Formats: sequence, C-alpha cells, structure tokens
Amino acid sequence: MQSEEVLPVCLSPSVMAQKTVLVTGCSSGIGLALAVKMATDEQKRFKVYATMRNLAKKDNLIEAAGGTLGNTLEVKQLDVCSEESIRMCISSIPDRRIDILVSNAGIGLIGPIECQTIEEMQKVMDTNFFGLVRLLKEVLPDMKKRKSGHIVIISSVMGIQGILFNDVYAASKFAVEGFCESLAIQALKFKLHLTLVEPGPVVTEFEKKVFEDGMKMDLSAADEETADMFVNIYLKNYKQIFQTLGQAAEDIAEIILAENPPFRHQTNSLYAPITTLKYADPSGDLPIDTFYKMVFQHNKIFNASLNFIKLLRWRSRKSLDLGESSFQ
Repeated sequence: MQSEEVLPVCLSPSVMAQKTVLVTGCSSGIGLALAVKMATDEQKRFKVYATMRNLAKKDNLIEAAGGTLGNTLEVKQLDVCSEESIRMCISSIPDRRIDILVSNAGIGLIGPIECQTIEEMQKVMDTNFFGLVRLLKEVLPDMKKRKSGHIVIISSVMGIQGILFNDVYAASKFAVEGFCESLAIQALKFKLHLTLVEPGPVVTEFEKKVFEDGMKMDLSAADEETADMFVNIYLKNYKQIFQTLGQAAEDIAEIILAENPPFRHQTNSLYAPITTLKYADPSGDLPIDTFYKMVFQHNKIFNASLNFIKLLRWRSRKSLDLGESSFQ
C-alpha cells in the first residue's frame, strides 16, 4: 500500500499550504522527537500540534522545540483515554482540520500476569488500543469528507510477535495491528492512507519507566520458578538488549518524512530476523520454539551474539566518527 507523498514535486514549498499535524504522547521519547522533527522542517511544510495528557511534563518538549514554539509548533493538552479531551483539543484547531494524525501515546506493562491486576491490564488496552480508536472516531469523519489524510500509528514489532513477559502489551499492539489492517481497506475508498510504524527496542524514558516498574513489581503471587525467570532472565537481559538492539527516538522520526512509506514499516533491521520467523512458518511453531531455545537452552550463545552485535555497532559508529572528523 502506498502512502501519501508529503511534498508533491509539482509545487514549490513557498506556494504550498502547510499540513496540519497532530501528534499524541509528546512529553518524551518518540512523540517528542516526531513533533520536533516535523516542526523544524526547513521547508516549513508542517504546523504541528504536539499533545500530551499532562501539560506539567511539557518542559522537555519546549526546550527541544526552541524557536519553533508558537510558530510551527504548539503544545496542547490531550488525553487519549478521554473522548471529551480529544474533542476539545481537535475543536481548538482551525476548521478542525488535521492532515496528518500521529497516534503515538501509549503505556507499557511487563511481568508475570499473576502479578498484574485486571485494572492494570485494562489501562494498557484503554490507552494503547482504545486511545487510537477514540482519536479516529473524532478525526476520521472529517478526513473522509475531504478525501484526504494520512494516519500514522506507532505500533511495535510486538504487534507481530509476542515476547516473553510482555503478554498484555503485545495483546494491545496485536489489537492495533488487526484494527488497522481492517480499516486500511475502507480508507483506500476515501483516498486516505495508513502507516503502521513498528519499532523494535527504542531507548526512551518510556522504556526506562517500564523497566523501573518491573524492578519494583511485587512477585509474591507468582510461583518461585516464574519469579526467578522474570528477575534473572528477563530483567537481567533487559538493559543489554536495549543497549545492543535499541534505536534512538530520532531514528524513528525520520520515517514519518519518508515519501511513499509502506503500510507496515519495521524500523530496526537488527530485529527483523526475529519477526521474519513468524512469516516463515504459518503454524507458529518455529518462532515459539526458537525463542524458547534462545532463552532457556542457548542463553550463553544469545548473550555472546548480543555482545558481538554491540561490538559491530560500536566499531561502525567509531568509523563514522573518524570519517566525519577527517573532513573537519
């Protein structure tokens, strides 16, 4: 599926109307990086409304926005768990017109399900899945009338392949993926475009908070073997996996400005072999068996592989740094 071109080649930027962009979850991480990236576009193609649930957390965004604040970027309050909040925010935008919607707001949850309350699980689904649904119920009718619009959803590779101790988070992203697959067919009839961005590990405050919450989790409801698995296998390797395979939020931001992105885009080539396993075996046995062996039988090989990848990436960055310095 082809996505809308951001800048038609037949028009110069000076005579083009700015596209109105609404981004959710901009207090940190991917949302902040996306909003700033589009607001600082040299051709000033975008008017960005960067939103967040709690405006008390806007300082990092304001600092990053710099001179764009009040010009190509405005900060607004929007809680994706509140239909009223969404309606008020969108109604405050001139003509309620949104050309590009970036649905990024989300929360994480890790750990044994025995140690998680139903209320915690519902909150994840309410934010990650129903938050997107609420946004689209408000934005989609206007896009359909104009027969113009681009909806960008920050999903996850965990919307394709579940990962150990990410059961509920993966479920929320699976829901997003299925919802968008279905909606994309209808959207084509109205000349609308959907893009699912599927990052792997991204080094942000979001992931830091998820890890810290996992470290503080009360594991008393879990059996000893499960608790040990979570602490000494999952949490023990969490940081190393992110240090080795993790991307910066700014890397994800680049994708939004690409012309003609596909319906699905995995941003991390290092993570691609893991999700490819699912497509290689329709029965589903191959990825599950591979993950099981990787975690429980060949963990030393897995750790050695992470260290090797980390070394390669370090050497690559070092070479790049040397290359840049030689031209200074």
